Amino acid sequence: MILKKFFSKISQYVPASFKHPPSSASASASAAGYLVVAPRSEDSFGDISSILQQGAGDRHPHRIDESSQREVEVPWTPNLPTSVDASNRKKEIALYRRQRFNSSTHQNGRFSNLMEMCTSKLGGGTTVEVFKRLGNKSSLQECNALIQKCVDEARVASDEVVAGKHMQIAFQVFESLKERGFPLEEQTYGPYLEYLIDMGMTEEFSSFCRDIKKENPSLLPALGYYEMRLWIRVNDKEKIQELCNGIESHVGENKSMLRVKYLLALFENDRAEEIEQLLQTMDITKFSSKDLVRIFKCLGRPQLESFAEKFLLEIKERDCAAEEKSNLIYIYVVGIPNLAVEDVISKFRNLHTKLEMIPSSESYKELIIHSCNSLKVHVALELVDEMSELGLEFKLDALHPILQASITSCDFNLVHQIYLIINRRNLSPTIETFRIMINLCVRMKDYEGAYRMLSDSKEMNLNPTAAMYNAIMVGYFREKNMSRVSMVLKQMKEAKVEPDSQTFSLLITNCNSEDDINMYYKEMTQSRIQVTKQVFMALVNAYAACGQFEKAKQVLLDGGIPIKSSNEIKSVLVQALASHGQLFDAFSIFEEIKQDGYRLEPKAVISLIEHLQADEDALSKLLLLLDTVEDPNYWCDGCLRTISYCVRYKHLRPAINLIEQLRDQVCTDELTLEVIFDKVFYFIAESESTSLQFGLDLLHAMKSELDLTPSRKCLDFLLHACVSAKDLQSSLFVWKEYQAAGLPYNIISFLRMYQALLATGELKAAKILERKIPKDDLHVRSIIEACQSTYLKKTDGNRVTKKKKKKEKNNIM
Repeated sequence: MILKKFFSKISQYVPASFKHPPSSASASASAAGYLVVAPRSEDSFGDISSILQQGAGDRHPHRIDESSQREVEVPWTPNLPTSVDASNRKKEIALYRRQRFNSSTHQNGRFSNLMEMCTSKLGGGTTVEVFKRLGNKSSLQECNALIQKCVDEARVASDEVVAGKHMQIAFQVFESLKERGFPLEEQTYGPYLEYLIDMGMTEEFSSFCRDIKKENPSLLPALGYYEMRLWIRVNDKEKIQELCNGIESHVGENKSMLRVKYLLALFENDRAEEIEQLLQTMDITKFSSKDLVRIFKCLGRPQLESFAEKFLLEIKERDCAAEEKSNLIYIYVVGIPNLAVEDVISKFRNLHTKLEMIPSSESYKELIIHSCNSLKVHVALELVDEMSELGLEFKLDALHPILQASITSCDFNLVHQIYLIINRRNLSPTIETFRIMINLCVRMKDYEGAYRMLSDSKEMNLNPTAAMYNAIMVGYFREKNMSRVSMVLKQMKEAKVEPDSQTFSLLITNCNSEDDINMYYKEMTQSRIQVTKQVFMALVNAYAACGQFEKAKQVLLDGGIPIKSSNEIKSVLVQALASHGQLFDAFSIFEEIKQDGYRLEPKAVISLIEHLQADEDALSKLLLLLDTVEDPNYWCDGCLRTISYCVRYKHLRPAINLIEQLRDQVCTDELTLEVIFDKVFYFIAESESTSLQFGLDLLHAMKSELDLTPSRKCLDFLLHACVSAKDLQSSLFVWKEYQAAGLPYNIISFLRMYQALLATGELKAAKILERKIPKDDLHVRSIIEACQSTYLKKTDGNRVTKKKKKKEKNNIM
């Protein structure tokens, strides 16, 4: 709604050509409007090279009607006294801009979002025109946002001409920043250089960099990083060598900084030869601590291990803190690719021993965090014991990552071991520490332990908080134990702990009637507790669960909803409506969200995909929904659900297209790809027998079109579908596919094929196959007996019926 109001407000300033753009190239030319710098003529509008190579004297502003300019143009610079001469005026402008830059940084994020929405709706050129006519005194960050948006549009442009127009706008904004006294920063020129590098535009890159260096020579090292990347991109070995050899011609800080920047670019592109060349000639002791961290992050490649040890020995001789040396060892070992957590720790220990260095508490803390990030909670606890043995200082904040990892890894029972460490080391747990530990106790239904920790917090003169009681309440809600929930509320009252917004969110979410919802909400507002977005979400879900869908929608009309949370709450409403069968209303709100320039939250999209019912437009809706998801994990989930729909309703071509997208999304992870495709064929195995042909067609497409080899589970599921369909020919075909895929037969494939032969009445072949099945395992024998019991009895029964009918027929005759 804010964006709509914004556009309606500025529509009066937008020229008619923007509202109804012509189809010719002149539309883009007019979009450039009142920009600071413009090309000589419209013919050269999209030529980036000519723009970059123009001299300052060749530039001139667009010729426009002077009367209209006086009416709408608002100066980009502050009003300064006319007596100020030109040079002083430029200094005053620069000072003014810096002051505004420092005072308005808190608005940058909000304006960047607004800028992105405007450029999406109006285009880059129009946005520049509109903001200038509105008299917006744009800050550095605001212009950076526009430059980034123009570069993004150039990347996805349909052809080079359109891309050139977007890049021209970005260049013009950049030039205007220089003329208005803004400092040149990487956030400003970086996106532009990235584009030139990706496009391999060497002449334009060199011209642009010369312009920046001329304006600010101190940017030489920063630009060196981009320059090295450019020559790597175009694979110009002579230029790369020229840069590496030219480092020695520099002196002082520039020399060290350039070396680091070149190394970073070379490391990113695995240029082993040049990396070794630079490492062999550099003095590691000349680098700052910040640069040392950057270098050691990149030394993890196996061929550079000797350099890592050499540099560590040189640093050891340097007069620096032991903590810094130990931290560099940690940074190095963590940077070694494909190294398991246990191996990282072993390497860390061995290097300290080999180089006779003392490990620091800080590096051990980082090791603990690294272990927790990999959910190796037991390993992290071993490190805590190791710190104790080494006599290293241990602080409470090192335990918090372990507590959080215990929740994520479901190792809830470790809470008692962690609490024992706290007591042994005489640490003083905070309220947050107790809250997490209470939560862990509740997760494993140890309410006695949770209350014991609540009591201990009081003994330590820590006043229990609503969050602690909320953690206990969540457990009772999970068990649907409402009497215990009431008991917790009573205990809070007795302890004089006021409920907070989370308390009421829990109570409202779990209400069974509209009266209860209204009662808790009224109690909350009377207590003057702030209504947070969680409360609004709870109201939406609670009303929807009670069937009060209109009330759920009315929650959005509350004036207290924070603007930044409105889209998230709308998404919750979509999810709630979809999960309760109100798909028409859910899609209506989804369309509103799109029109306002926002995206539906991924969870809500998945809910729509999950509950969408079959109709003539269902598949197109599913594909549309899937396109709105950017998060890769949610996208894979939604894609699998859409493929499941395609299997259910026999949409082969869309299924193949989606599988191709899945392959492209996760092609670097073969294991994940295999698991995903296993799920696809699981859908086929679990659906009705009519899906067999669909599965066979899908298998053929995977092999012939996508060049994918089916996994063992894919074929197992497909053979299961053959059994359900009692299709002998398809069973034999799938049986041969195991060999074609290079997969030797195992117990499962033998048993499935045996079952298929019995199901299709091929008793002789089944008996031959049975002899090949190892029967050492009790479960295997049980399955064989179950198959015989299921299929042979039916066969015997059919034979008896046939004999009986034949006998009756003979008697009649």
